[in-house]
Amino acid sequence: MSYSIAIDGPAGAGKSTIAKIIARKKGFIYVDTGAMYRAMALFMLRNGIKPEETDKISAKCREADITIQYKNGEQVVLLNGENVNGLIRTEEVGNMASSSSVNGDVRRKLVELQQQLAKTADVVMDGRDIGTCVLPQADIKIYLTASSNVRAKRRYNELRGKGIDCDMEQIESDIIERDHRDMTREISPLKQAEDAVLVDSSDMTIEEVADKIISLCK
Repeated sequence: MSYSIAIDGPAGAGKSTIAKIIARKKGFIYVDTGAMYRAMALFMLRNGIKPEETDKISAKCREADITIQYKNGEQVVLLNGENVNGLIRTEEVGNMASSSSVNGDVRRKLVELQQQLAKTADVVMDGRDIGTCVLPQADIKIYLTASSNVRAKRRYNELRGKGIDCDMEQIESDIIERDHRDMTREISPLKQAEDAVLVDSSDMTIEEVADKIISLCK
C-alpha cells in the first residue's frame, strides 16, 4: 500500500520547501503540483493565449503532455518532452497559472495525472486542493499557512537574493489578491479539509515545520 501526505495552503506559505524536506527525510516522491500547473501556464503563454480566454485554454490544454520525472535526485518537469524547470518560476507564469488553474478542463487533465502518481508510489503532494479534491483519502493532511506579511517578506527576500528588483508592498498586494482568487474560485477553491491539521509557519523555522509534520505521520 502506498502512503500519501497532502499539504495545502496559500501562496508563499512554504509548502513546496517543506514538502521537499519531508520527501527527502522519508524517502517519498515529491509531486510538485504547482510546477505542473505552471508548466501548463507556460504552454498557454507560448501559444499566445491570455488568462481571460477560457475557451482557448480548454481547447489547448488537451495538447499539453506534462509529466514529472526524477533524474539524478532532481525533480524534472517535462512539457511535451522538454525540461522546463528553468522557465516556470517567473511572476508572469505564476499569475497565468493562478488564472488558468481555475479552468475545469485544465484541472481534470492534471488531477488525473497526480492521482495516478499517488497510486504507484509513496508521495508528498502540495497545492491548493490536495486534501479536499486530489487526494481526499490521503493518510495525513496538512493546511500550512502564514500571515500575508510574512509570506510577502519571504518572497521579497527570495527575489532580492536572485538580484531581482521588487517592491515589498506590491508583493503583499499580489499575495492578498491571489489568496482571494484561490479561495473564491468556483472549482476546487483553497480551503482547509475538515480532517487536516492546521500549521501556522509565521513564527516557525522550515525545519520545525517539517519535523512537526513528520511527527504527525508517526
